[in-house]
Amino acid sequence: MSDAVMMEHDELWDKLNEECGVFGVFNHPDAPQLSYYGLHALQHRGQESAGICASDGEKFSYHRGMGLVTEAFNGNQLSKIHGRMAIGHVRYTTAGESKLENAQPLVFKYTGGNLALAHNGNLVNAEQIRHQLERQGSIFQTTSDTEVIAHLIARSGYEIEQAVRESLRMIKGAYALLLMTENKMIIALDPNGLRPLVLGRLDEGYVVASETCAFETVGAEYIRDVEPGEMIVIDEKGLRSERFAGQTQRAICSFEYIYFARPDSDIDGINVHLARKEMGRQLYKESAIEADVVTGVPDSSISAAIGYAEAAGLPYELGLVKNRYVGRTFIQPNQEMRARGVRMKLSAVRKVVEGKRVVMIDDSIVRGTTSGRIVRMLREAGAKEVHVRISSPPVKNPCFYGIDTSSREELIASEKSIEQIREYIGADSLAFLSEKGMIDAIGRNDTAPNRGHCLACFTGCYPTEIYEDTKNCVEK
Repeated sequence: MSDAVMMEHDELWDKLNEECGVFGVFNHPDAPQLSYYGLHALQHRGQESAGICASDGEKFSYHRGMGLVTEAFNGNQLSKIHGRMAIGHVRYTTAGESKLENAQPLVFKYTGGNLALAHNGNLVNAEQIRHQLERQGSIFQTTSDTEVIAHLIARSGYEIEQAVRESLRMIKGAYALLLMTENKMIIALDPNGLRPLVLGRLDEGYVVASETCAFETVGAEYIRDVEPGEMIVIDEKGLRSERFAGQTQRAICSFEYIYFARPDSDIDGINVHLARKEMGRQLYKESAIEADVVTGVPDSSISAAIGYAEAAGLPYELGLVKNRYVGRTFIQPNQEMRARGVRMKLSAVRKVVEGKRVVMIDDSIVRGTTSGRIVRMLREAGAKEVHVRISSPPVKNPCFYGIDTSSREELIASEKSIEQIREYIGADSLAFLSEKGMIDAIGRNDTAPNRGHCLACFTGCYPTEIYEDTKNCVEK
């Protein structure tokens, strides 16, 4: 990731960030408008750029822009996009630079006609394929690994379905992929199902999205989750499905349940809010502490905090309040002013925590800077004790599948023990949820290793071959 992109990380919310969200509509007169609302529902998955491409059966119309969905479409751009089929994308940069050229959907012309792609995830062998294609004469217009897929399709020489099928067999890593021609939509999920992707119905058409919360927004009916290694083709003949991968083994990113997905989404039939709440309950069973009040770091930790409080028989209180209308703190000119920016973004409710033994629930600790600031904030508001409980295991290893941790040096748990982390953040005590406790709390019923979860960021064992780091083990 470029230094410029790293600087744009919000210094208060020291969280893992996910690559993007995808949304598609087939056979609906308001496909572009529905895509706009669907992307709104998926805005939490990416805030750096947004785009929509539609087809009227003969030609494409599209727009992409930087910023939030409302910023990318801040004029009459949406009214110029027409068609009964559309795909949309919201992006957070983890592979490729943060610039308009990398905004998706990517749109191309090739011998078979027009092609648009929207992709959630990272390919672990993108650089190897890119170098091979460049040696064969391909010229890349972006630094996004999504363009690698487009070049593979364009150079295959097959008709579109076979071209996509063959291309998918060449790429490795995480991909929830939407692809569109003038009259056909193709949906595909990688053989490990690392990213969520769901299929729904709306009137006489179909809808596909990264999360079910987008279906609620547009009024679509959920049909099912797209299966790992599945390719779905939708055209005038209807919907048909096939498997492009011989071996599939579910390994969905655990952080979809922990942090990424919206609490009102269901993943594999499991509600995210209820899973997080159960993680909080399990966290109490594993690391109970005498306290007076429980509070959660807004917003993603609130569900787990409620579960912890219920299990502990303690009151859950709104001890921390987030101001949603303050800009990023990195623009402040010095550390003192930056600290003031932090206080503008998050504040402690003094009357709730003053003189109390507080349990502060958070979903993860990445670099440790956020947790330390919040602990200090609670103490300055009068908290007598601050006990930090994390509703996930320690993040010790980088992710290569679409999360913005590219090296172990960025992760405090890879360098420090739990006691050292406790000292660093200034808490009276610190505990993390165990891997088994997390899996049990989520409640997935799967015969795959780890009951169908990817635990790579916790264990260092990856569900695919990792080209960047040959020292890492691979789940068998």
